Amino acid sequence: MVTLEEAVTARLKTHGTVFEVLVDPEGALSYRQGDEVDVEKILAVEDIFENASRGDRSSEEDLTRAFETTDVVAIAAKIIKKGEIQLTAEQRKRIIENKRKQVVTVIAQNAINPQTGTPHPPTRIERAMEEARVNIDPTKSVEEMVNITMKAIRPIIPIRFEEVDVAVKMPPAHAPKAYGEIATFGKLQKEQWQNDGSWIGVVRIPAGLQNEFYSLVNRLSKGDAETKLLKR
Repeated sequence: MVTLEEAVTARLKTHGTVFEVLVDPEGALSYRQGDEVDVEKILAVEDIFENASRGDRSSEEDLTRAFETTDVVAIAAKIIKKGEIQLTAEQRKRIIENKRKQVVTVIAQNAINPQTGTPHPPTRIERAMEEARVNIDPTKSVEEMVNITMKAIRPIIPIRFEEVDVAVKMPPAHAPKAYGEIATFGKLQKEQWQNDGSWIGVVRIPAGLQNEFYSLVNRLSKGDAETKLLKR
């Protein structure tokens, strides 16, 4: 349960009455965005208020009229989902910055420059976001913001989401220990063990993770594996 010092107010006006709960700001935003969150654990106080700052609790009559229940957690869930979450300037700034970093990471890992077939560095994506004046909305999910960002930066840099298939041949000395980690890096499309004990697999990965994948293969094989980027 969040402390009162860390909590913010989530407010919903319905049926002519204001209802408020005190919540953890980041947990409330995550729940609002559809993440699996235990609402009871993000409440600072298990009460519904008419005015949380004064400690004025809502009457059972008002709760029943507006929500058809007096269950605090059920009502709090509706307030968080449909109401307004009041963030402080500092909280809003921190949440926006964290979400911006997540958006950049997702795009860098999954997108490529279709002209070169290579990933865009995160710094290039950040510059394109600045040029496109992308505003990160703290109430939207990372997935929603990725879609908004991709649409905004496409006129500025050539970019698209893409997956690639990479064939790997792991020599016998390293195959038994290495193949599992390689196969689970992405989506294993096919695999075959050779008579000499070597392993051949085709792994589908986000295009932006090619460098990380090749680094993994080289580390596991001590540079002895063979890789080939396949055309799809």
